[in-house]
Amino acid sequence: MTERDIFRAALQIPRKKTPRLPRIEWAAWWDKTIDRWENEGLPSLEWEDSLRYFGLDVMRWLGVEPRAELIRGEDDYERLRGEFYCEESIDRMLREAERLAPRHERGEFTVRFVINGFFWYPRRLFGIEGHLYAFYDFPDLMRRINEDLLEFNLKAMRRVFEVIRPDLLSLMEDMSYNHGPMLSKACFDEFLRPYYLEIAKLAKAGGVPFFVDTDGLVDELVPWILDCGAEGLLPLERQSGVDVNALRDRYPNLLMLGGFDKMTMNRGEAAMRAEFERLLPLMKAGGFVPSVDHQTPPGVSLEDYRLYVRLLEEYTSV
Repeated sequence: MTERDIFRAALQIPRKKTPRLPRIEWAAWWDKTIDRWENEGLPSLEWEDSLRYFGLDVMRWLGVEPRAELIRGEDDYERLRGEFYCEESIDRMLREAERLAPRHERGEFTVRFVINGFFWYPRRLFGIEGHLYAFYDFPDLMRRINEDLLEFNLKAMRRVFEVIRPDLLSLMEDMSYNHGPMLSKACFDEFLRPYYLEIAKLAKAGGVPFFVDTDGLVDELVPWILDCGAEGLLPLERQSGVDVNALRDRYPNLLMLGGFDKMTMNRGEAAMRAEFERLLPLMKAGGFVPSVDHQTPPGVSLEDYRLYVRLLEEYTSV
């Protein structure tokens, strides 16, 4: 089986029998982590080559991102709107998709297709504090922004699906922190849910699993997003209190990627092995791809990471 076959099989519940589980990094390492590793002997490599260097499977990134500039209200948005949703970013993404398509079709790697979410993008426009006020100060503008973003995202999805079928659709949101969501259920339902439904409809038609990328404690969010047609979550940060086994008990069809506590990675083999043992039942069951629960931090040495990869190889040989 190819790397792509193995990844897609691992997301099935129950897990389809494969020679092993995926061995992936869904996000690039911190730049400070790479600096440290290069000082400890890691060659300077491009992303795919660095993954192959460690013996990991390759997950490539494709995506589109509308431009953003801070706005204060309707006038600013109307003045700048024509610059935000530019066709150039979609065309550039399609050229990369065309370049990757033959190798992806052969199963040499998986592709994660990334788009801005309906919490994420307005925050880029208003700033963190201004965005939270905007739900109440500019409700019509918030809906207008997300209607425009939806049109842009759907256009990008339709065009890329003609060239390449991604193995994962990742909606960037980061709408939770270590105590839970940053917005109420009422705000979610009014300002995000209608647009999630449209993304989910197109993703399902294309056979692409729809994941929401949000950090922090996600327990309260899970039923919200499942109700909108999303299927999965990443990165499932253990330090925020996320327990992937408990989530599976509560939501049997939830797909998950991540979950491995990065804070164990500089604490030696026993700590990392215990973390893999915690995740092993879910790995065997399916619908779960183990990976570091965010970018590997610079406190992890190159030797630590080599040990992590060795244990990952051992525990994914199930």
